[in-house]
Amino acid sequence: MSRRERRPRLDLPFPPSLALRYLRSTRRDAFVTFLSAVAAGGLVLGVAALILALSALSGFHDVLLSEVRSHTPDLEVTPSSNGDLTQVEGALGRESHVAFVQQIVEGRGWIVSADRVRAVEIVGFEKRLPASFPVSTGGSRTGSGVYVGDRLMTIWGLQPGQIVEVASNLPTLTPFGPQPRLHRLAVAGSYVAARTEEQERIAIPLASAATLFDRPRRRLELELTAGASPEALARRLREKLPAGSTVKTWRELNRPLLFALHLEKTLMFVAVSLIVLVAALALIADLALIVSNKRPELGMLGAMGASAGQLRRAFLWLGGLLAAVATLTGAVLGVATAVVLDRTQLLSLSGDVYFIHYVPFHVRPLEVAEVIVLATLLSVAGASFVARRAAALSPVEALRR
Repeated sequence: MSRRERRPRLDLPFPPSLALRYLRSTRRDAFVTFLSAVAAGGLVLGVAALILALSALSGFHDVLLSEVRSHTPDLEVTPSSNGDLTQVEGALGRESHVAFVQQIVEGRGWIVSADRVRAVEIVGFEKRLPASFPVSTGGSRTGSGVYVGDRLMTIWGLQPGQIVEVASNLPTLTPFGPQPRLHRLAVAGSYVAARTEEQERIAIPLASAATLFDRPRRRLELELTAGASPEALARRLREKLPAGSTVKTWRELNRPLLFALHLEKTLMFVAVSLIVLVAALALIADLALIVSNKRPELGMLGAMGASAGQLRRAFLWLGGLLAAVATLTGAVLGVATAVVLDRTQLLSLSGDVYFIHYVPFHVRPLEVAEVIVLATLLSVAGASFVARRAAALSPVEALRR
C-alpha cells in the first residue's frame, strides 16, 4: 500500500470543503491568495490597534479613578437641616458597613505665611482628618491645627508647629468697615495632595472653620468598611433618612469626570473601529475577486448539481474562516503587546507634565470580546453579501464566459 493510500482522509461536507480548497494557494491564482493575505492582515492590524487603544484608555482611566477615589469620600450625606444633623449622625454610625462618620463644612479662602498667599478650599473636620486627605505612613490624623498639602509644604518650606494664618473670603462688617476673618493656626501635618487637583485644599478643625463662615451648611462624610458597596448603602440610606436629605456616592460626586471618561472611550472605540471596517471592506473586495476568478468553476459546479444554497454557504465558510483566523490573530497580538508594554513600562512619559511616568495598558476581557464580536460581525456581513452574489450566478452564463 502506498503512502498516499495510507493517509487518512477527512470527509467534510461540500461547502466547507470548497471553502478550504479556495484557501489553498496555487500558481495560477497566487495573486488572489496575496490579496486574501493583505485583507486578512488589515483585519489583524485593525483588531490589534483597537485592543491596544482601549487597553491604553482603560489604563489611564483606572489610574485616574484610583487617584480621584483616594481623595473623595465614600459617601456624602446632607440632611434636610442642620437641626437633624446630630440625630442623623448617630443613626448613620449604627449602620452596618459604616466604619466612621463625622461632620464636615467647606468654604473658600486663603492661607497666609509670611508674605506668601495661596487661594485654597477650606475643609473643616469634626473628629479627625477625613480619609479624603490621605496622609503618609505614620502621619497623625488627630491634630488640632491645619493640614496642608505636601506640595505646598515643600514649596513654602513649612514645618509642623509653624504658625500660619487662614483667612475666609467672607469679611466681617464692623463700624470701621469690613474686616477680614483670620485664624492663626499651627501646622499639624501634611497630606498627600492629589496629582489631579486644580484647587489647593487645607483641612482645619470644625470649630475654627465654623467661625470663618456665616452659618455654613454642614454635611456628613462616611467611611465604609473594606469591601462595602457605596451604591448599595446609598440606596438603603435614601429610604431611611428624612425627606429632603441627599446621599451621594463617590461616583455621583465625580459624575462630570466619569461622563467625560466614558464619552472619551466611546468616541475612541468608534474612531478606531473604522480601521476594522476598512479591513472588512477589503475582505469583501477579496471575496468578490475570488468569485470573479472562479466564475467558470462555479458555473461547472452548478451544472453538476451544486445548489445555490451550497455555493452560498461555501463562501460564507470562506469569509468566516478568513475573518476568524485574522480576528483571533489580531486579538492575540493586541493582548500580548498590551501586556508586554504595561509590564516593561516601555512607553515613558515626562513626570513634569503628566502625573504618571509611563503609559499603562489594562486589558479587560469584556472589551476584547466586544472587539472580536465587532470584527466578526462586520466580516460575516460582508461575506454574506458576496455569498449571495455567488449563489445567484447562472451556470449557463458562467460557463459561457
